[in-house]
Amino acid sequence: MTFAAIVLFGYLLGSCPWGYWLVRIFRHEDIRKRGSGNIGVSNVWRLYGRSLAIPILFLDFGKGFVPALLGVVYVSHLAGVVAGAAAMAGHWRPLFMGFSRGGKMVATGGGVLFAVAPLVAVSALGLWAVVFFVFGYSSVASLCTAAYVPFGSWLFHYPTSVVVFSVVAAGSVFVLHKENLARLWRRTEHRSSVALTPRILGPRRN
Repeated sequence: MTFAAIVLFGYLLGSCPWGYWLVRIFRHEDIRKRGSGNIGVSNVWRLYGRSLAIPILFLDFGKGFVPALLGVVYVSHLAGVVAGAAAMAGHWRPLFMGFSRGGKMVATGGGVLFAVAPLVAVSALGLWAVVFFVFGYSSVASLCTAAYVPFGSWLFHYPTSVVVFSVVAAGSVFVLHKENLARLWRRTEHRSSVALTPRILGPRRN
């Protein structure tokens, strides 16, 4: 496979909006008109439960992991990074949805990270789980993990291409979570019932 072919494959695979498609097929609804309007795993989980969210999680993860791994194995780490970035771009602005708003790239980015920097990915997954189960906010867990990934890539001595990718990906995650940050500031962000600590970010009392 050539560099360009793997990158193109990454974008096309990333453009598969599984959150939108599976909800349409099994619930006959438009996920973009429910909840937060996002097609990602978190919104699907809140609205329809794990029976739909878990398959979507694996599919969104896979569309980042597969092209990035192909790039690393058959070309180079740089090819894996670029193919993974293309998959994330496809998830953000899916070709198969007319380039309208897609997901926030967390699961897809996680798949890319497992392919190009597995040590960082495993430690990041552990961090995400700890933050989520302690505080109960998926968005806070994702943002904390995104902030850690560039540091982890440098700490584990991955190639410069991986470190640069981590910085750009982390910045993108923060930008795409701006609505979540606003809800956290207003103390209206959705909080999971699995949290181990009292609610400290809301709701705000008058």
